[in-house]
Amino acid sequence: MVRFIIIGAVIAVAFTLYSLVDAAMTDHSRARGVSKPVWIVIIVLLPVIGAVLWLMIGKGSPSTGPGAPNHLAPDDDPRFTGRQLSDAERESLRDLEARLKELDEETFPGEEPPKPRPSEDQDQDQDKTR
Repeated sequence: MVRFIIIGAVIAVAFTLYSLVDAAMTDHSRARGVSKPVWIVIIVLLPVIGAVLWLMIGKGSPSTGPGAPNHLAPDDDPRFTGRQLSDAERESLRDLEARLKELDEETFPGEEPPKPRPSEDQDQDQDKTR
């Protein structure tokens, strides 16, 4: 019986210390109900009950509160829809794609040359004849 009391006391102290450290390290904007220093006092004065109250009531989720990031859908995000590519950027992109295509088709000594792939133009011509 004494073992259970000792084990229970150790668990209660560990739980209280965990909650105390968690309350002290949590950002003040996530504390709900009362301010963060008051939560620390509650945890110290009411060890197990204060720890349970902190974890259930006092600690707000990171996705809520005034400091939480506001996630937008892609079509509402101005970074997604607000800027179109300029002609110079499109030309640079085409040059980069052409260079990548050249690098893909490059063969090194000892390698077999790649099998020719049908180009998109040939695929489109075949689709038109069908």
